[in-house]
Amino acid sequence: MSKRNNLLIFILTIGAFGIINTEMGVIGILPYIADHFHISISKAGWLVSLFALTVSITGPTMPLLFSGMNRKKAMLLVLGIFVLGNIGSIFTSNFAIAIVARVIPAIFHPIYFSAAFTMAANSVRKEEAPKAVSKVFIGVSAGMVLGVPIASFLASTVSFQLSMSFFAIVNAIVFIATLVFFPSMPVKERLSYGAQLSVLKKPIAWLSIVAVILLNSAVFGVYSFLAEYLKTVTNASGQTISLMLVIFGGANIIGNIVAGKLLTKDAIKTVVSFPFALGVVYIILFLFGQFTLPMAIITLVWGILAGIGGNINQYWITSAAPEAPDFANGLFLSSVNLGTTFGTAVGGLFISELGTQYVVLVGLLSLVLGLAFIMLRNYRNTPTKQLSR
Repeated sequence: MSKRNNLLIFILTIGAFGIINTEMGVIGILPYIADHFHISISKAGWLVSLFALTVSITGPTMPLLFSGMNRKKAMLLVLGIFVLGNIGSIFTSNFAIAIVARVIPAIFHPIYFSAAFTMAANSVRKEEAPKAVSKVFIGVSAGMVLGVPIASFLASTVSFQLSMSFFAIVNAIVFIATLVFFPSMPVKERLSYGAQLSVLKKPIAWLSIVAVILLNSAVFGVYSFLAEYLKTVTNASGQTISLMLVIFGGANIIGNIVAGKLLTKDAIKTVVSFPFALGVVYIILFLFGQFTLPMAIITLVWGILAGIGGNINQYWITSAAPEAPDFANGLFLSSVNLGTTFGTAVGGLFISELGTQYVVLVGLLSLVLGLAFIMLRNYRNTPTKQLSR
């Protein structure tokens, strides 16, 4: 049974890797997207923010609507739609069509990840759930360590269309792997819509949602413009930018591994410490980001913390609603993507008004506000043992 669970989690991890290529891969090619469609870098950022906004809207609802569907069939549906969306993006020269080709897959995105996180957590003992979920998060990081920099490299050396082809090929491979290796997973016990929605009556749930929105805004409000930052502030070449993105993604994988251990050992301490640690990194980034070597070190540490942050966000919401894990994971997806939308939009505003270097401010402001909501949840729900898994 243990080997079967390991295979299941591995397939979920590969699936997460495939989908995150489509969602986050464009971060590494925003400058090239802007050139291809003859638009500003801020407008090109819509491909990130609108995707994330769509997921934030459909995050809670789509897992509810598909909660009774065989999970293998649901995942194949999602992966198939992503492949078609990728293919549409390859052949269009119209920015509006490119947006549509991303928004439609984004609608179905939450179905896959909600099921993946829930199944990973249910495959092990309750106290080991953060470690199992952290393995699925490795797929997200792998999407960054491979997908984002490879897309950036392909766009800088060949063309924008080849980068989009890479997204399509990866999702097609994952579709086939899921079809062949994933076991049929019919839903045996389905909670009513009312039972799942009732978690929204709990103040702890809303405090957790707002905190996660702000924490993800802190990470992706800055990271979404990393390629632009490296290009204009650090004055890095296209190849150096690709390498930096590899460093960030590889560090994310380290962060995911560390996060599973930290959350299992002392979840509350890990969550509270996170805003302070990332805040220090952003201050150093603001001061020394124009230098290539310090920027490489900053990117490494930043990537580790970002990997830890993704796991913290998932834990913080699901621990507030353990009675409805699928819906809680949907809320997690909605919250993090709303945070990405907010952070990217505000980051673009800072860039337009103050310059690329000042995008760091959205991260610092989001961390301060996020810490406030973390402490408010802790204050309202003492003793902290109530929050432990």
